[in-house]
Amino acid sequence: MSIILSQLLVGVVVAAAASLLGVFAILKRMSLVGDALSHVALPGIALAIFFKINPFVGALAFLFLSAIGIWLLEYHSTLSVETIVGVFFTSSLALGALFIPQVELLEALFGDITKLTTIDTIFTVILSLGLIATLLWFSKRLALHMVSQELAYSVGVRPRQLEFIFLVLFALGVALGLKFVGALLMGALIIIPAAAAKNIARGLTQFMALSVGIGTLSAVIGIYIASIYPVPPGPTFILVSAVFFILSLGWRFLTRR
Repeated sequence: MSIILSQLLVGVVVAAAASLLGVFAILKRMSLVGDALSHVALPGIALAIFFKINPFVGALAFLFLSAIGIWLLEYHSTLSVETIVGVFFTSSLALGALFIPQVELLEALFGDITKLTTIDTIFTVILSLGLIATLLWFSKRLALHMVSQELAYSVGVRPRQLEFIFLVLFALGVALGLKFVGALLMGALIIIPAAAAKNIARGLTQFMALSVGIGTLSAVIGIYIASIYPVPPGPTFILVSAVFFILSLGWRFLTRR
């Protein structure tokens, strides 16, 4: 498989998974959580570099532990999820900046999909497809829970378990996207395509489909531009998806004013 095809494959599946996560993040009013949670990965990346193991493993371990911590604190304190994540975010950002070597810091913050190995590609694609399948499996229950916890409970949905599953899936999605856009832009990878889709969509199914479509198309365009011009794919992807968001605002204004 050529390098550009490998990048396209990873970019498309990661963008699809992140964009689908963004739908439920917006429904749960957790738009800024993706951005904050991505910074929690930095100490994990630092430890992985120190012990000379794959940074993805360290990032995922820290994100998973943070997801458990956030879930436990949410039900054992009076603080909101946003506040709890904010505490984890600032502490982790400080630790990561302190311990990640200067050379690797830029890559950790902005990602570099051009450095993916064949093993990284296979691993990322399999986990991203698994994440998408799991989100689709739980989609109706997640949507119902985010609209009304009482209604969800009345039909047999267990809110606490479902929130834990969502936080773990969120942590996995963030970890998968770090190599593409880095910790600094991961929140945008999750939120912008979903926000653009929300301006156009009517109904949950259309919302999810449009979010994934905008995310994957932005990834393809971003990687294509980066293959022609000397610009990094991750930030280019974010700018392309921002253009789609602006266009969606125009569509909303023209059709629903």
